[in-house]
Amino acid sequence: MGKIYCIMGKSSTGKDTLFKKILGDESLALKTIVPYTTRPARAGEKNGVEYYFVSPQKLEEMKDKGKIIECRGYNTVHGLWNYFTADDGQIDLDSDNNYLYIGTLESYKGMRKYYGEENVIPFYIYVEPGERLSRAVERERRQENPKYTELCRRFIADEEDFSREKILEVGIDKIYENDKLFECVNNIENDIKKYL
Repeated sequence: MGKIYCIMGKSSTGKDTLFKKILGDESLALKTIVPYTTRPARAGEKNGVEYYFVSPQKLEEMKDKGKIIECRGYNTVHGLWNYFTADDGQIDLDSDNNYLYIGTLESYKGMRKYYGEENVIPFYIYVEPGERLSRAVERERRQENPKYTELCRRFIADEEDFSREKILEVGIDKIYENDKLFECVNNIENDIKKYL
């Protein structure tokens, strides 16, 4: 049976960069799971790559059809943004495929409940808060219409969403510090190989 490897961490911890590097290691033969969101795409994001960008109405249609694995809503300064994973045919653990996924503690819990604890493996990424804030501001500066207020809201919300208590509550006992990219990628890849 295949596994789902879930990369998670606060915003601006380098999850997307780690994801791309690990996915690029052909020896792991990992497939991707593209999540969904109702938020607008950022500059450089492509539909079907980072996310499927859908309307709130599409989310409701998928809920009505029983296709939602897990869903989280965030009240942002720009309105409600939902992020979710759908049972849309992307995941087939019976085929022995292994998957790489970027999520949150809530999405990780939802995936574990849906696919079984033994089939969803967590990789929690940590970056020192000052460095993380610096990365977030730099990324936002590159946007056509920077949303600094939302950046601040998200930075503060992450402290609650990824509190030590919540991390321990879901059974995560190993943290991958992303202060040296190559080393962090190597540590995650080596741990994935233990499951293959």
